Amino acid sequence: EILEAYRFRITRDTDLEIQEDEADDLLQVIEENIKQRKFGSVVRLEVEKQMPDYMLDTLIENLEITRDDVHIIDGNLGLSDIMLLYDLPLPHLKEKPFHPFTSEQFEEENIFSLIQKKDIFLYHPYDSFNPVVEFIKQASKDPDVLAIKQTLYRVGLNSPIVKYLIEAAERKKQVAVLVELKARFDEENNIFWARELEKAGVHVVYGLVGLKTHAKMTLVVRKEGEGVKRYVHLSTGNYNTATAKVYTDVGFFTKDENICSDISEIFNYLTGYSEQKVYRKISVAPINKREKFLKLIEREINNQKAFNNGKLIFKLNSLVDPILIAALYEASKHGVKIHLIVRGVCCLVPQVPSLSGNIRVTSIVGRFLEHSRIYYFYNNGAEEIYCSSADIMQRNLDRRVETTFPIEDEEIKLYIKENILNTIINDNQKARVLLPTGKYVFNYPVYNEEIINHQEWMMQNIGKSSKKILRKELKIEEQ
Repeated sequence: EILEAYRFRITRDTDLEIQEDEADDLLQVIEENIKQRKFGSVVRLEVEKQMPDYMLDTLIENLEITRDDVHIIDGNLGLSDIMLLYDLPLPHLKEKPFHPFTSEQFEEENIFSLIQKKDIFLYHPYDSFNPVVEFIKQASKDPDVLAIKQTLYRVGLNSPIVKYLIEAAERKKQVAVLVELKARFDEENNIFWARELEKAGVHVVYGLVGLKTHAKMTLVVRKEGEGVKRYVHLSTGNYNTATAKVYTDVGFFTKDENICSDISEIFNYLTGYSEQKVYRKISVAPINKREKFLKLIEREINNQKAFNNGKLIFKLNSLVDPILIAALYEASKHGVKIHLIVRGVCCLVPQVPSLSGNIRVTSIVGRFLEHSRIYYFYNNGAEEIYCSSADIMQRNLDRRVETTFPIEDEEIKLYIKENILNTIINDNQKARVLLPTGKYVFNYPVYNEEIINHQEWMMQNIGKSSKKILRKELKIEEQ
């Protein structure tokens, strides 16, 4: 007979304790550690408010935790399970379907000839991810392609990209892939793909000891005329066709010789064939990303002192690194206008007089997950824009291999500035503003102000960049 019933939920420690330098077979060690996850120590116990003390004490004793590990919840537990309801066939309760834009040029012309003409910028999910898949597909089939190198972090199931890498190896092309086995909760999936790639003859590596490889990059080497040409794709997001539909990310194709040389040397660094510390255009964590940004922030401070026009905008997922936060505080104290678009964790406290009075922090939470990292520096009018796989966190700057790349094409820079950053800064529907208290409030429109929803605006105007741009000045409001 059941007399009482109460809900509880436990959270276990899922970190994998791996001594990489002592592991003979890293893949096997990670596989064994994954099996132990279900037996990890309990780090949190959630119970409903109505649970009596005697029952709670029984759980605490048997789970070997303390009262400090208990969270009493006045409401539902495990809200993530509610996501299953979205699979119900109720279209009238869902967002209208959105179909990403694909430029006709990708359907009419070889992708390598397109990249030869100019750099190509894609902003997913508004721009389709198909050109990225097509890039790997054409490289796998093109008889002039000699080699393909790629990093894989979170690939997803049934990956067409991995399929084309395997086909390329079967066609006797040189294919080298770095598969990051330590991508949390994707370890099993990545182990599977690593084995499939190895079976096909792909040269698979797992990266550097003590570092996760979080950089997203592809290098294609192609025979053209009497020599060879290199083509590169860089991204702020994963080579994952599923998340590319719901995460906002930058995709960038280029044949720039300096960038291609840098990426080639970074692959050598990842495979242990190079200890290079200096690169031409790419900033690399953990080598020089933090130092690069400290210098760029210092430059804005100097420009503010000399010309009174220091300005920077960062769009990222998380802002945690104390060294760069201190640099931003210093810039604010000198009068540099700073707008931070931080979707998630932000350890910087904005709008504190004499400390961060010139810093405004907003967060966009909407239909798509804001995942792109874009860094804008006014530079006394000679504006510079960088995109990156890295957030500003110690783990990204010190314990991961990350790439930060410049956008130098003026048309692309204008697009990023006007269509992406400007519409986010002016968003008054989905934007929240961070207060000095740590509380977020909606950025509601003032009377007669134009209604702007950044994500809706992007969906409506993608593919019309030369015709429909919000012609407002890229601004940071006076605090």
